[in-house]
Amino acid sequence: AEGTGDSEACPPAVATQQWFSRSRLSTFVVGLLFCIAVLSYIRVARRGAELYVRKIPGLDAVDDAVGRATEMGRPVLYVPGIETVSEIGTLAALTILGHVAKKVAQHGTPLIVPCSDAIVMTTAQEIVKQAYTEVGQADLYAPSNISYLTYDQFGYTAGVDGIMLRERPEAVFLMGYFAAESLILAETGYEIGAIQISGTKETSQLPFFVAACDYTLIGEELFAASSYLSHEPVMLGSLKAQDQGKLWIVVLLVVMVLFMIMRVCMVMGM
Repeated sequence: AEGTGDSEACPPAVATQQWFSRSRLSTFVVGLLFCIAVLSYIRVARRGAELYVRKIPGLDAVDDAVGRATEMGRPVLYVPGIETVSEIGTLAALTILGHVAKKVAQHGTPLIVPCSDAIVMTTAQEIVKQAYTEVGQADLYAPSNISYLTYDQFGYTAGVDGIMLRERPEAVFLMGYFAAESLILAETGYEIGAIQISGTKETSQLPFFVAACDYTLIGEELFAASSYLSHEPVMLGSLKAQDQGKLWIVVLLVVMVLFMIMRVCMVMGM
């Protein structure tokens, strides 16, 4: 008898066909609005409109760093982090490497790129070679300057420190993912008196870079660098849409908080 009552109170579940979960409707609407914003900004950028992007001091200092290395007759050292090429931080670092390589090639300054991953090394060689070719300095490209050291974290750190002490680079770029070795590398660069420009998505390592480096790309500035440097319409449009999306989210949160405060006040009779 009890079993019969339970079955009547709780009928069996029946599956229904749905294109998407209706409980996720708000997520679908937000995603749709974001896609529209991205496409709209890309269209505006392709028409030649100027999209404002806040200046990033670390990227603006690239020319000064390379120019100083050229005047001193010393090389430029670029360290692309310790992750593989499939990681977004490494991809961002390699994008910035292409811009730095063009500046170095124009000045005829040696560029040294020690890598902790063989695929990163191969990718970096192709990027640097392309950069030298684009500025008409293909004969200055030296693939031996872009080398693989070791995948071991502190073995790689020791190798990079050794390069710093032997070659005495005037400009050091620390871009990509870094962990416990960040302060070791930055301190060595500081000791040799080099201009240091760093950037990482790892927030726990940012204080060390800020303390020991001249310029630091903080968090998302590393990912915005490709748009900032290339001014390519698709990248700029995507970047502006992301910024607008963040602004909408902040405004929505503020409105919701104010609404909840007003509701609480009304309930309490204040």
